[in-house]
Amino acid sequence: MNRKKILLFTFGSLALFLLASIARGDEKNPQLIISAGKGGFLLTSPDGDFKFRIRGYVQSDGRFFFDQSTSSIDTFVMRRVRPIFEGTVYKYFEFKIMPDFGGGTTSLQDAYLDAKFTPGFKIRFGKAKTPFGLERLQSATDLIFIERSLATNLVPNRDLGIVVFGDIGGDKISYAAGILNGVVDLGSSDIDFGTDSKDFAGRIFVTPFAGFGVGVATTFGNQEGSLLSTGLPTYRTQGQLAWFRYRVGTTADTTTLADGTRFRLSPQLTYYRGPFGILAEYVSSSQEVVNGKNRADLRNKAWNFTTHFVLTGEAAGYKGVSPENPFDHDSGKLGAWEIAFRYSRLDIDEDAFPIFADPTTAASQAENIAGGLTWYFNKNVKFMFNYDHTTFEDANIETEKLFTMRFQIAW
Repeated sequence: MNRKKILLFTFGSLALFLLASIARGDEKNPQLIISAGKGGFLLTSPDGDFKFRIRGYVQSDGRFFFDQSTSSIDTFVMRRVRPIFEGTVYKYFEFKIMPDFGGGTTSLQDAYLDAKFTPGFKIRFGKAKTPFGLERLQSATDLIFIERSLATNLVPNRDLGIVVFGDIGGDKISYAAGILNGVVDLGSSDIDFGTDSKDFAGRIFVTPFAGFGVGVATTFGNQEGSLLSTGLPTYRTQGQLAWFRYRVGTTADTTTLADGTRFRLSPQLTYYRGPFGILAEYVSSSQEVVNGKNRADLRNKAWNFTTHFVLTGEAAGYKGVSPENPFDHDSGKLGAWEIAFRYSRLDIDEDAFPIFADPTTAASQAENIAGGLTWYFNKNVKFMFNYDHTTFEDANIETEKLFTMRFQIAW
């Protein structure tokens, strides 16, 4: 049975389980609640202890490169195609399963179980986003730009493990701490790569007053690479060009491998005032590496500063914009319009060259400047238009000039 069939079988089984649970409640009380709206389709048992929701989102992108002679090609792509299945069982227990059929592949993005005892104490088991990067933790449907910044290259994506999390003081303080298998920068994995060592991840984010939030996050663990799996990342541009990778040879002695402690740190902040917003973070990622007899502890650093402004006056926020006047041709309503600017940069540790990375093919720095325009048709539908200008230092990589556009429906 292939992976797609396994996913479909799993979803079908869960749906039948939830529907059966809700149906049992319906026998005692015929008032089964069925609803549909901005948040998807929802079935709720009469006592509210059982819920089953189907929602999701689809993003269709176009990428167009200017003045480039590299292998980058203009293309249309289904960036994300993600149905979402969520449920509540016996009031305190929840689950979420989210596959992705985007990019011509099938992958399991989220699959976790939550035990929510109180708002301040919850436990998550399974695969989900690592509690670390500010921009990474933002939902893909609420991103200010079509692709995340260069700083997210140093951030782990999704990982398997156990995380304790919660909100204290009514969302004033949010915390998360957990033990995870551990993944490389920008990495996401469904399995452990055969090592007993695990990563610790922790994040705290404080909102002392409305509109302003500040926090810090860290991960640390131990990573041992091999010729089949080096345990090291590849960094990419917004156009998905691989601009930095470590040396890969034909033997373990000529290949750069992870070999020791991995440590990440990220201070981060958000600020929102009316239609104006700022999202900023700094990320440092260090990893002990080996290549033959040579060893080093390499530390790469990145920044992201993003600011945005809603031209039609709605409030800017981490969870996107809700148009006050959704588009309606007959009444002349135009939805909401937002402009954005971003600067981000990623610096590679200078000690990486030339032993651990090839300076002729791997750049020592990437710098990105981007501008964006978003049209929020309504809360569920938006169109995005971005221009990214990315330059590189040292390696023979030409400047990336990229225009992207996106049509997104989220329900």
